[in-house]
Amino acid sequence: MDKLAFYRQCIQQLLTEYGDVRPINDEIETQILFDTEHDHYQIVDLGWDKHHRIYNCVMHLDIKSHKIWIQRNQTDKLIADELVAMGVLKQDIVLGLQPVYAREYTGYGVG
Repeated sequence: MDKLAFYRQCIQQLLTEYGDVRPINDEIETQILFDTEHDHYQIVDLGWDKHHRIYNCVMHLDIKSHKIWIQRNQTDKLIADELVAMGVLKQDIVLGLQPVYAREYTGYGVG
């Protein structure tokens, strides 16, 4: 399997596992979104909490230039570490949620 296909598989497996966790409120739906053509992957919660509209991107990962970019992680899970455990190279993970000047100190790719 080539690297790009492997990275897509890892992201989809990771998001599917996290997307299976149901919100406490039955009025909130969890959507797992895979755009394999443009390599955008997200988990989104949406619905209603009484009179308040809920729309929250819980996780967002992209693949750009054969690297996995973690754009958002609203969980307490260390998804970069989980990707490494799955076989993704640390230098191929970019913490896009970190400022550019800080990425060189993360131990992951810089972009």
